[in-house]
Amino acid sequence: MEAANRGARDVGALSVGCNIELPHEQRLNPYVDIGLCFRHFFARKVMFMRYASAFVIAPGGYGTLDELFEALTLIRTGTIRDFPVILVGEGEWDGLLEWVRDRALAEGRIEVADLACLHTVGRPADVAAIVDAAGRLQRAHGLRQPRRGGGEQEASPR
Repeated sequence: MEAANRGARDVGALSVGCNIELPHEQRLNPYVDIGLCFRHFFARKVMFMRYASAFVIAPGGYGTLDELFEALTLIRTGTIRDFPVILVGEGEWDGLLEWVRDRALAEGRIEVADLACLHTVGRPADVAAIVDAAGRLQRAHGLRQPRRGGGEQEASPR
């Protein structure tokens, strides 16, 4: 998260950090402009996914995998708007993606459309291009957000 916060600060963008209280480690990094602390993982994930225009996943551990699959689940169930999920590091995700395609997809537990939002990239410029395009699309469609309750809600103008 520090790299994302530092990148935001370096280009003059607002840097928001969503931290989780753990028994050890985890504190806000020095590049955060607005820091939010959460006791529960689910609340933290809802917060940072709710306002995302893209989701960038760098190699990590169980928490990273949890956040990756949470994002995919929420996108595919229509709980949050559809946005790209970017896996950073060519070759880093090959084993996982092979398993998903060869087992979950091949055995009909997921559909081809479930993989459509995934992008594997190796260069920061490729990440930036996908995020920029997603942000433009989100702003273009931002006036009318469909809600799960059936109606549409007008967004406030910015």
